[in-house]
Amino acid sequence: MPSFETRRQVPFTPREMFDLVADVERYPEFLPLCEGLRVLSRNDEGDQSTLVAAMDVGYKGIRETFTSRVVLDRTIPSVRTDLVQGPFNRLVNKWDFAETPGGCEVTFFIDYEFKSMILQMLVGSVFEQAFKRFAEAFEERAHATYGRRTHSA
Repeated sequence: MPSFETRRQVPFTPREMFDLVADVERYPEFLPLCEGLRVLSRNDEGDQSTLVAAMDVGYKGIRETFTSRVVLDRTIPSVRTDLVQGPFNRLVNKWDFAETPGGCEVTFFIDYEFKSMILQMLVGSVFEQAFKRFAEAFEERAHATYGRRTHSA
């Protein structure tokens, strides 16, 4: 039952980082292992949106697709993802963005379990390494999107 959590101080506002994570259609452009993403449905209610999205992930000759429900809450701001279907028994992912002097603290958490022990053995360590790079990938994306900044505390 692998899980991973990281916290990063970044020189961007919580809203800027939230907007990058909420822009799921762009994930294939920069997110490790993400080869495609389709939003299957979207429901907007005030400051909260709920998406159902299918993500195609791949490594070498192995390709999998999983579908998840993504809740985007602009008031907190936070993003929570729960498994709908795919190669996992469990998949929970959460992003939180807290304002700090000179930027924000980004917290990324993921908890997952593959259905297949064979799949876990084949790609488990690759997924673990990719998940460890997710927060970094979003920070790099923020620099590319909003301009290079340094953190000033």
